[in-house]
Amino acid sequence: MSDINVVPYIDVMLVLLIIFMVTAPMMMQGVEVDVPQVVSGPLDRDDEQEYLIVAVDDQGQIFIERGEEAPESVQVGAVGEYALRVLQQQPSLEVYIRGDNRVPYGTVMQVMSALQQAGISSVGLITEAPDES
Repeated sequence: MSDINVVPYIDVMLVLLIIFMVTAPMMMQGVEVDVPQVVSGPLDRDDEQEYLIVAVDDQGQIFIERGEEAPESVQVGAVGEYALRVLQQQPSLEVYIRGDNRVPYGTVMQVMSALQQAGISSVGLITEAPDES
């Protein structure tokens, strides 16, 4: 009899599926922010490119997210100082703002102004695509 027994392969596939289902939510890092949902095209991003994310939560607290570091709350002035130091070390740094849907518009504009004063001329705004249901 020359049949292939696929039962072990199915077992391995199911174990991998469970592992990915458990670890996928853990890959989302940073501050919990309910970003606005709008219809727009995604940005072309290079995975090798370094980036800095400034998050503003629903309380108006500002967090700097960068790589694996645990974000800590900072003041608006500290955002510009931190971005300036990082920009001097990595001139090709991309900066994104992830603002909560419920945060006042002025808070996000203060963060953008602090980044502009630090010499960052291009800032991206992170949004989510609306649910299609």
